[in-house]
Amino acid sequence: MARGDSGAPDFSFELAAQKQGHSIICGIDEAGRGPWAGPVVAAAVILDPGNIPTGLNDSKKLKEAQREKLFVDIMASSRVGVGIGDEARIDSDNILVATLWAMAEAVQNLNEAPHYALVDGNRAPKLSCGVQTIVAGDARSLSIAAASVIAKVTRDRIMVALHEEFPGYGFSRHKGYGTAFHHAALNELGPCIHHRKSFAPIAKLRPR
Repeated sequence: MARGDSGAPDFSFELAAQKQGHSIICGIDEAGRGPWAGPVVAAAVILDPGNIPTGLNDSKKLKEAQREKLFVDIMASSRVGVGIGDEARIDSDNILVATLWAMAEAVQNLNEAPHYALVDGNRAPKLSCGVQTIVAGDARSLSIAAASVIAKVTRDRIMVALHEEFPGYGFSRHKGYGTAFHHAALNELGPCIHHRKSFAPIAKLRPR
């Protein structure tokens, strides 16, 4: 599957890895490094080359309805693992370490060990297989794009569920990111147990 004029992700990185002798290749991406609240979620996806869902792209370039449909299609056609680094881990280890841990957990939770991993960004988790980091990989590799969709939808669903528990913060609206509404809610209510206490905007607030 070649890259088209649209600049959509393709299968070229996966094909190159296959030519090197790697038959099982996963893409890895995360969602939620920047928010003030909620976990960081990583996903690892092994696509079926003969049954790749149409419309795959960087999750940030897709509308919510498109992501939800692709989530179902990916889960039905691919092997998927998810890792979740919670707020306690983020605060104790820092967000980068928690992210890499979640990525490794996502690979561990695949039902088949990959021979090679394509990872979004420039930092890779410690894995027992070969690893290639790809900057902007979610817009370049179909496997990483699929992982970005799984990670984003999974995390969004977590934040919607947290909204039911803590409705005053508007988690279902902003998914824990630092919006004006979220900032105002924090000033009124103080942080809850799902806020990242090590992040500067939260650290200066006292729980109420």
